[in-house]
Amino acid sequence: MKKIGILSDTHSCWDDRFAYYFRDCDEIWHAGDIGDITVAERLEAIAPLRAVRGNIDHGSVARKYPELDIFTVEGLRVLLTHIGGYPGRWSRGMKNLLREERIGLMVDGHSHILRIMFDKELGLLHINPGAAGTQGWQKVRTLVTFEIDNAVPSNCHIIELGVPSSHADT
Repeated sequence: MKKIGILSDTHSCWDDRFAYYFRDCDEIWHAGDIGDITVAERLEAIAPLRAVRGNIDHGSVARKYPELDIFTVEGLRVLLTHIGGYPGRWSRGMKNLLREERIGLMVDGHSHILRIMFDKELGLLHINPGAAGTQGWQKVRTLVTFEIDNAVPSNCHIIELGVPSSHADT
């Protein structure tokens, strides 16, 4: 069994609560728009990090992380990317890739919208952890933790970090 922490769209924002909520995780996955490489380095100090670059990532972040990562954890095939869509509205070519690669869990970011959905047609779980940073249109900053055991994701928890400071008056 492995415990996984997921976040996305930090946009160079570090929050010490990342370390608190991910302290017991075996791995951390960042679904892109990391921003400053120091955010990734600080996450790596907590647990092994898997990350992909997003559309705002340049320089050292873009050189270090791919646009897409496909891997297996505890027998579960995972696709991690920044822009992928969601069940019923997959990005161009994504549905075929998910099917061909026999993906059981697809994780992405970009929309800043927390979304956890099952795709019955493809037989996979989709997780978008929302946005952990303060830039963007999200009303609440969020993280996700869950466990994978014998290819089965379970014990999913949504962690709310509060209202982004840019929305404090709305």
